[in-house]
Amino acid sequence: MEWPATDMLVFLIIAGFVAAFIDSVVGGGGLISVPALMLTGLPPSMMLGTNKLGGTLSSATSTISFIFSGKINGKLVLALFPLSFIGSVLGTYSVHLLPSAFLQPLVVSLLVIVLIYTLFKKNWGAEATPRPLSTTGKTIAAVSAFILGYYDGFFGPGTGSFLLFLFLLLGFDFVGASANAKVLNLASNIASLASFFILGSVHVGFGLPMGIAMIAGAFVGSRVAIRHGSRYVKPLFIGVTTILIGKQLWDLLH
Repeated sequence: MEWPATDMLVFLIIAGFVAAFIDSVVGGGGLISVPALMLTGLPPSMMLGTNKLGGTLSSATSTISFIFSGKINGKLVLALFPLSFIGSVLGTYSVHLLPSAFLQPLVVSLLVIVLIYTLFKKNWGAEATPRPLSTTGKTIAAVSAFILGYYDGFFGPGTGSFLLFLFLLLGFDFVGASANAKVLNLASNIASLASFFILGSVHVGFGLPMGIAMIAGAFVGSRVAIRHGSRYVKPLFIGVTTILIGKQLWDLLH
């Protein structure tokens, strides 16, 4: 196992902290962590696997913080957790069979719809509007958890935004949606990380120092979200989703 030089180590620690801070609230941390890992010169598959190591530690930390805040609907996420997990395993396996680039146009379109809907629904997510899930609602939630788990294992960008949007549609406020989304994101991250380990595509020397920094970033980010509520989470969600759209459009056009 090769450990990074001191300057690279410091850079990865700072990047990991910032990425996890953002990711713990609204997702999108990969916008920072993946480019940071690209500078290490790792092969693409190993770079993605190494990023999953940090992402899993970050998601686990955020989930624990949100559990203690009482913001997680245990019954709902426990039912959806295995679906997200299985979907992610299949998605990660599919990476080795199919090119992921064909998903980009669809992802950009969906992110634009999510952003526009959120902007026009002015008070959406300001307060929780809990309601019993109908059979149709449960089916939609289950199918969405599986599809987004598959997507996270297969491609990934925007998973946090899509999960948060799903829980908003189910009647959660922005903080509650972020909390429950993190649990499903943890499921897909664990499954994907395990798959990358089996395939030998995780560089622990780079991933572990970055992952430890991401634990700290996730803890601070989730605490800030819990303390400041939807007035903090919603603008960050809109900002990160906008950047995600720009990043995917840039990659698509170049």
